[in-house]
Amino acid sequence: MALDQSFVGRTYPPTEPYEVGREKIREFAEAVGDTNPAYSDPEAAKALGHPDVIAPPTFVFAITFKAAGQVVADPQLGLDYSRVVHGDQKFAYRRPVRAGDRLTVTSTIEAIKSMAGNDILDVRGEVHDEAGEHVVTAWTKLVARAAEEV
Repeated sequence: MALDQSFVGRTYPPTEPYEVGREKIREFAEAVGDTNPAYSDPEAAKALGHPDVIAPPTFVFAITFKAAGQVVADPQLGLDYSRVVHGDQKFAYRRPVRAGDRLTVTSTIEAIKSMAGNDILDVRGEVHDEAGEHVVTAWTKLVARAAEEV
């Protein structure tokens, strides 16, 4: 069953603040194999003009994907998450995510399409710090595969 097009433009409430920690950044950088010292050494980050260590660009995915869970869990939308695969991801940064940031995410459904029986859902996550400064926008594409015919 195709997703309801009337959900395009629906915005969900901001998430509770997520506090970005130095150790989380270091662990993430290590997990993705990025040895940039700005991700683990506060002095290296300061030498580049940052107040503390910064996060690799894809770090924010964990925060924005969790926020998109509000969309996925919306019973009125009717998305069958058991059939969902991650289709695409992109980010547009105003500034890097930094240790000490307290970030909230507001998710909006940007598009809903159906192709070959698959539902494609585009969710935009606007990430702001506690001062209200826009940090990054993340776009997530989710594909709910068509049900197999028996």
